[in-house]
Amino acid sequence: MLKADNVLVLAPHTDDGELGCGATIAKLIEQGSKLFYAAFSTADESVPAHFPKNQLELEVREATKILGIPQDNVLIFKYQVRKLNYVRQEILEELIRIKPIIQPDLVFLPSANDIHQDHRTIYEEGLRAFKFCSILGYELIWNNLSFTADTFVSLEEQHIQLKIKALEAYKTQEGKPYMSNAFIRSLAVVRGVQSGRPLAEAFENIRINL
Repeated sequence: MLKADNVLVLAPHTDDGELGCGATIAKLIEQGSKLFYAAFSTADESVPAHFPKNQLELEVREATKILGIPQDNVLIFKYQVRKLNYVRQEILEELIRIKPIIQPDLVFLPSANDIHQDHRTIYEEGLRAFKFCSILGYELIWNNLSFTADTFVSLEEQHIQLKIKALEAYKTQEGKPYMSNAFIRSLAVVRGVQSGRPLAEAFENIRINL
């Protein structure tokens, strides 16, 4: 059973954390873990023209609320999308600043094999800041040319439903194939089959510190 007192999810962009580990977040909260969520870019430049520029910030707050994360535990930074690598030192300093406040036992961040430049930056700086914590890499398969699925979290139907409902909060992302209910459920079924359970999310075991 996955257990941790304080859990930190690092999301390069709003929605990455929900896509990568939304159902696991719901399960951990159900088990009594204290969840924190940090999003580093609200991608204001990429918001469709008919939405307000801060729409993704509104959406991530709604999505994390649906999953059960207290809003005081949701940290939103305003770094420019696709340019996180230019401010990696500032990001590292933010992570080091919040580390003693949150004191995470477990950190979720993008996979080591994620090819998106922003995701790669959060992986690298997260690894530097939290190298003595347990770390699991989540999958965003459209960005992963390879992914080592060696850790599985068994899930129940209610966890998948909460993930789906949270992702439905992202009205700006409607129509993207990886946001569809069918895709979310299918991936959970595949990972469930691989782990011998009905439903699951898979992770890369980057570091386990028991």
